[in-house]
Amino acid sequence: MAVYTHVSAEALAGFLARYDVGELTSAKGIAEGVENSNYMVDTTGGRFFLTLYEKRVDEGDLPFFFALLDHLSTRGLPVPRTLRDRDGAAIQTLAGRPACLIEFLTGVSVSHPTPGQAHAVGAAMGRMHQGMASFDGVRSNQLGVWNWRPLLDRCGTGMDAIEPGLHARVDMALERVETGWPATLPVATIHADLFPDNVLMRGNEVTGLIDFYFACTEIRAYDLAVMHSAWAFDATGTRYDAEVGRALIDGYDEAFGLNARERAALSVLARGACIRFLLTRAWDWLNTPTDAVVTRKDPLAYLRRLDRYEAEDMFA
Repeated sequence: MAVYTHVSAEALAGFLARYDVGELTSAKGIAEGVENSNYMVDTTGGRFFLTLYEKRVDEGDLPFFFALLDHLSTRGLPVPRTLRDRDGAAIQTLAGRPACLIEFLTGVSVSHPTPGQAHAVGAAMGRMHQGMASFDGVRSNQLGVWNWRPLLDRCGTGMDAIEPGLHARVDMALERVETGWPATLPVATIHADLFPDNVLMRGNEVTGLIDFYFACTEIRAYDLAVMHSAWAFDATGTRYDAEVGRALIDGYDEAFGLNARERAALSVLARGACIRFLLTRAWDWLNTPTDAVVTRKDPLAYLRRLDRYEAEDMFA
């Protein structure tokens, strides 16, 4: 989440007047993340999220995301529904951007997960994949393995301003991942971004799975690899918690199942996940507008994860 587009109180009040949610009482921009502009909105009728979709989200993809959330919600998954206005419309325009009002879910995002919490999150991903198995929507992964080299080229040797020699290091690591990519594994709809800040919890209970704006049709086990890279390391990518890593895999396996081919491929999938997030963070680091209210994320935190995955197989 972030704020690139600023919305006046008057414009927001006019926007909310289309809905049966009461009158605006307060709104606060949320600086975490890098993708869209987000506000926490309080009204006399409750609390909501307002999202304005920025350059990385194609308005044409929004119906896919909303259909997926409706599909998962009807199957009992704790996902936020998109509210419709009095005319039944979900997608609006606000401040020149596509915009949606979204259900608020309770819970907190953990920054230092315990093995018990990790097990619960792994199981929640497994149940989410069960729900997604009957979803017939299709969306290509626009940040999939064959998109990483063009993104590396666009970042160019400007990456070396972040860390000397970074471009060459990623180039070599990417070549190894491309060579070993397990393209014949089962494919399905996945979340593709289930970081700790996209999961809401109370204790060991998962109360919300949010931010589905990278959801796509992809190798299903890649979703688990992304989650492992995000949850099993500290925020800097320096410290690896093996117990948390094992609990994630065990929780998922118990809830959904993980076959031998998928388990054997987790190492290369995790290295691919590191390259994907390293590259998008590097791009944002080099190109984020100076006036954006946004917390830039350190690309090197994913270089450290990549180095660790290359040094040992954590899934054996």
